[in-house]
Amino acid sequence: MTTVLDGLDAVAGANGLDLGYTAWENISSDRAARFQSALRGNTAGPPVAPVGADYLPEFLVLSLTNMFLPLLVEVRGVTAGVNYGTGEVRFPARAPVGSRLRARGRVVDVSGVAGGVQTTTRVIVEAEGVAEAVCVVDAISRWLS
Repeated sequence: MTTVLDGLDAVAGANGLDLGYTAWENISSDRAARFQSALRGNTAGPPVAPVGADYLPEFLVLSLTNMFLPLLVEVRGVTAGVNYGTGEVRFPARAPVGSRLRARGRVVDVSGVAGGVQTTTRVIVEAEGVAEAVCVVDAISRWLS
């Protein structure tokens, strides 16, 4: 279930807020291959990961955090929400190809910025059957009035 924050005051008061979990998302070998192909573009060169690799490319898993974040939190009553970047990114474990992934989140920092509020949300991506997280990213967002 998506956490809804209504307005800048709600965002400003969200420090420490647990955002819960997303639903599981199946990441097929075809999806991994399409990601790998997109990274290579039309140029020749070595693959990002060996063909038939047993694990998803880490940067595919990282890119999925931008899919998961709006499933964790929706901010209403603002004029704009901006993906401002990331803080620390870690890959504690690998996700097997064909994994089901989900994310959980927690707002770990909130600060005022000109015209709004900046949040840092720790997004932790889990792979079903893998003991450790497969990606941990501190996603920085700005919410403007």
